[in-house]
Amino acid sequence: QVRLVESGGGLVQAGGSLRLSCAASGVIFRTYAMGWFRQAPGKEREFVASITWSAGSTYYADSVRGRFTISKDNAKNTVYLQMNSLKPEDPAVYYCAVDTDGRTLLEYARSIEYGYNYWGQGTQVTVSS
Repeated sequence: QVRLVESGGGLVQAGGSLRLSCAASGVIFRTYAMGWFRQAPGKEREFVASITWSAGSTYYADSVRGRFTISKDNAKNTVYLQMNSLKPEDPAVYYCAVDTDGRTLLEYARSIEYGYNYWGQGTQVTVSS
């Protein structure tokens, strides 16, 4: 079983920054990619960013490109999401996800929920205006 634990969420003023972390643990034979998704109240969960584990290729939703940066620490099996210039439309529960069975070897899968087989419990991000 794989466990993902997110941290770093909280309350920040608009224009401020937060850094989310997600550590994966458990029986992991191989990590192919990790990603971040978010879900605001009354909305469907949406893709935010992802990173492939070997090549480090990154993918971003248009709404966050240029403001958010995803990075990883292979040795710690941890992914980070640096969020800068936070906007009133960014508040949501942010979920970390990991692909351990190779779905994201297909590029299209790196930005959709299907690409990830384990999910964290989520961390709340709130932005005050």
